[in-house]
Amino acid sequence: MGAVKLVFHSSPRIDGVSVDPEPDWSFDALVSELNTLEAKLATTSVTSSQFQKTMPTWKRGGERGKPFVLRAQEFDLDDTESDDDGDNKALVPVKRFNCDELYLSDSDDSDVSAFDVQPYLMDEGKEVETALFELAQEHQLRVNDEIRTKISALETALADESQNSTSALLRVEKYKESRQEQDKKLDTQYQRRIAEALDNHLTAVQRDRELRSQIEERKIRSDAAYEEAKRKVALQEEKQQQEKAKAEAEAKLRAEEAKRAALEAERKAAMEAEKRAAAEAERRAEKEAVEGGAAGTFQKVTSGRTQQEAAVHSTDDASRVSNADTKESGNLYRAATSAVSLESGRLQKLKELCERNQAIRSSSNQDYTRYESHISRLIRQIRGVIDNVRSKSNDLVKLLRDPQCPQSISIEIFAKKFISYCANLGNAPFASGYVIVLVTSQVPAAMDVLLAELHRACLYTVPKHMVYKKSIFQSKESYFKAIGYREDGGKLESTQDYLNRLESYMKVYGALVQTEIQGVQNLHGLREGWAWLARFLNNLPANQYTAVSLNAFLQMAGFALFRRYKSQFVKLLNIISQNFLVDLKVRQIPELTRTLLEIETYIKDKKFLEEPEGRRLEANLLSSKSVNY
Repeated sequence: MGAVKLVFHSSPRIDGVSVDPEPDWSFDALVSELNTLEAKLATTSVTSSQFQKTMPTWKRGGERGKPFVLRAQEFDLDDTESDDDGDNKALVPVKRFNCDELYLSDSDDSDVSAFDVQPYLMDEGKEVETALFELAQEHQLRVNDEIRTKISALETALADESQNSTSALLRVEKYKESRQEQDKKLDTQYQRRIAEALDNHLTAVQRDRELRSQIEERKIRSDAAYEEAKRKVALQEEKQQQEKAKAEAEAKLRAEEAKRAALEAERKAAMEAEKRAAAEAERRAEKEAVEGGAAGTFQKVTSGRTQQEAAVHSTDDASRVSNADTKESGNLYRAATSAVSLESGRLQKLKELCERNQAIRSSSNQDYTRYESHISRLIRQIRGVIDNVRSKSNDLVKLLRDPQCPQSISIEIFAKKFISYCANLGNAPFASGYVIVLVTSQVPAAMDVLLAELHRACLYTVPKHMVYKKSIFQSKESYFKAIGYREDGGKLESTQDYLNRLESYMKVYGALVQTEIQGVQNLHGLREGWAWLARFLNNLPANQYTAVSLNAFLQMAGFALFRRYKSQFVKLLNIISQNFLVDLKVRQIPELTRTLLEIETYIKDKKFLEEPEGRRLEANLLSSKSVNY
């Protein structure tokens, strides 16, 4: 067998992994190991001199020079088999053993290694070769074990890491599921709380509405009772005043008749005295004629007749003066005769209606409070919207035609509640006018009753003015009560409050007469409005009450009157400007400054050419678009 020479080069790197016997050895450890190996070889073999050891040249700073080479030489056993001590020591070169082609498998099952020593390197007779072989084999096994250990450790670490990752992912999934479940629970709880809160809120709202409804019902009943009591008191007071006025009028009439009778008696006595005087004069004249001639007698008779005629004329003049005073004292109102006649007719209808209703209530135990509250609620809900006006009008017509309630009672309730509603300035006058026209077109009897109630509440809707006379009214308070001042707790309301209510009534009246609905007849339309204005200017004086009434009427009905009567209406405005306003300025009433200015502005700026706000009903509550009904 030829000699074998083993050469260890510097450790190669396969796939970035060092294959040194001990990758972590330092330089000093490697030198020490080699020295130990050399000592072992020197003690075990006499042929150690045949080993050629080439040590690497190391430099300072950890730099490596040329690699060390370990060569082993082996004699050819064929040539030296007979003589172990021969001189033939020629070395036979053999293959170099290095680690350049070391292959490390990734699999734990691979037992093939680049460090496998070929069998031909083994030599039983040579201890050196045996030692080297064992050393190489041990080194190979140690390296394989280390590699397997590291690979196993890496695989274990990888498996642990994979398991940890999987466990972490599972924990994350479980956490995610738990969070989702918790969120669902929280959402369910939150929705339940919202539902409970909403239910509580709706319950509270319903309870509040019921409470308000109850309060409103109680208020309506209280108002109805108050109005009824007030009406009874007013009727009683009015009855007492009428009886008192009747008694005063009868006493005055009796006094005037007595005075007239006394005057007539005096006149008759004077005439009788004159007649007797004349007869006596005639007798004297005849006697004198018999005695002395007719000339003087004619003169005396003429003189007597003249005295008699003078006495008669004097009596007639006194009678005329007395009659004139009586007529003046009885002229309490300033109004047109036709207007007073219409008012009397309407008031008579109202009186008959109330008496008939009183008889019905007395003969029946039925309570009509429900109808009264329903009608009152519908009237208070009137707004300037088409749908609202239609629905409220239809509902009111149904109530007025309800067979369970006599129509006369329904009409009386409707008239009183509507006039009570009109006393408020925020009553939507144009919408009220539409409702009145629509209702009275279906129930015509309600118009005269409604106007009668309006005349009782405001005499300027007739138009009519009551003159203050000390001979009739004991005080100013009595006069104020007579023209419509309200009394609360024994104290009269202020003049401004009275004027505000007067303005409200006149606005509703003006809105009523100008209301025109296609296909519906207005029983008290523009013709009556024109007649009211003419009667007003012809009969009523200029004062603070009439000024407020005229201003409110023109603001509501002036536009429609101008469209109907054109230049004739302008002529009436000129009369107002030249006469009525001049009389107002002469009176110099400070409270009338605003009203006077409004009337002047209305005429001067021709406001009657502009349609008043609110005359066109709105299409709906959320729309500013207005349309004709």
